[in-house]
Amino acid sequence: MSRFGWSRACRPSTLLALAIVLAAVPGGGALAAGEGAPHFDGGELGLIWVAPFAGILLSIAIFPLVAGEFWHHHFGKVSAFWALSFLVPFGIFFGPELAIYEVVHVGLLEYIPFIILLLSLFTVAGGVRVTGTLRGTPEVNTAILLLGTAIASWMGTTGAAMLLIRPILNANENRRHKVHVVVFFIFLVANIGGSLTPLGDPPLFLGFLKGVSFFWPTTYMLVPMLMVSAILLVLFYAVDRYFWSREDDDVKAVPTTAGQKIALEGKVNILLLAGVVGAVLLSGVWKPGISIEVYHVHWELQNMVRDGLLIAIAYLSWKITSLESRLANGFTWFPILEVAKLFAGIFLTIIPAIAILKAGTDGALSQVVSAVSTETGEPVNLAYFWLTGILSSFLDNAPTYLVFFNTAGGDAETLMGPLANTLLAISAGAVFMGANTYIGNAPNFMVKAIAEERGIPMPSFFGYMIWSGLILMPIFVLVGFVFFA
Repeated sequence: MSRFGWSRACRPSTLLALAIVLAAVPGGGALAAGEGAPHFDGGELGLIWVAPFAGILLSIAIFPLVAGEFWHHHFGKVSAFWALSFLVPFGIFFGPELAIYEVVHVGLLEYIPFIILLLSLFTVAGGVRVTGTLRGTPEVNTAILLLGTAIASWMGTTGAAMLLIRPILNANENRRHKVHVVVFFIFLVANIGGSLTPLGDPPLFLGFLKGVSFFWPTTYMLVPMLMVSAILLVLFYAVDRYFWSREDDDVKAVPTTAGQKIALEGKVNILLLAGVVGAVLLSGVWKPGISIEVYHVHWELQNMVRDGLLIAIAYLSWKITSLESRLANGFTWFPILEVAKLFAGIFLTIIPAIAILKAGTDGALSQVVSAVSTETGEPVNLAYFWLTGILSSFLDNAPTYLVFFNTAGGDAETLMGPLANTLLAISAGAVFMGANTYIGNAPNFMVKAIAEERGIPMPSFFGYMIWSGLILMPIFVLVGFVFFA
């Protein structure tokens, strides 16, 4: 049983993005800081401050391979170690007041809202169960991936992933070769599918809050999204057809229960998922201008209301959904527990990395930021695409999007007009390349955790990057050449 008992539902975890996005604190918390709030300049930090963040990423990558049993029981302690390895020196060098402020800021406005959102989606989607005969044939698997890709822009990549990951795992339960199914699921449903609306992925929601029209991504991202999705779906079908041919005959044989009708248990949770999306959207468009201050951090009313609604929706889903149905669906709390503990450390250790990036040309990554413009100030769209994408693969894609959005001028009207291709490059890089690593987008790691709990030996952190490097990177090279070269 997870530590996320209902009395503690507000405890910590990930959308490195949605948290920052949903807290609506574009500019690194400027809107969330009260008078006299402590402040530090990212330009003062050297890259050594990023070492704890690199440490936790390497721990996630290496420990499961070399000390799997230790990692399974102590990953929370490892995460806490790296978090403290940043906070303690930070408190010594910059003072305890600033360290406390950063913890309160990240916790109250980013991490806690994030885990409440993820907990709500995890609980509600986990109450939807597909019954009947759903066989993991190449045709069925491709159809599920297509469906997930289609709905991700309208219910979010996290919502679509949590809704469909268990049905596709159930359909492939008897197959020996299924790792590739989960990997392509992450590519398409957890990332590429969220390209078309601000509801789909956090960077686009952040752009919406900055003045980009709601349907701008639908218009401009449609062709790149369709191209990437089509290539991946065709490639997946070919790969899955190959592995299907290697399955045992009893797996490929049509079962005697083949006539059982496909049905859904817990259909009320579909309505509750719509409620989750509504609560998220509400916090972005409703701005009453009311807040309370907690240690110089403004906690805004729309965010309190959103989080309260999400907790209520999760609780309602838990109460009205049959426990037997959840157990038959393979529902447990461990995946969200793992994500919560690991991303608690990531949220804290990423603070200096984001601060350095936001310092722009005054920071330790000045050469990276400078590479997106010519000497005359003209944008280099191909550089925007790749730099936004690569950084979004390892950092939070929402603030990374914001950094380059502001680097390109920060005016939504101009970026939707004369610089539309620049905004497209930033948007595509942030959304598409979240698929490059397990931590590139919130649902990636959650899908991995659910699959592993079901006994699927998912690739390691670096192993997954081999998959993405071999499959996604050539496609992204094509995207860059076609749209931004």
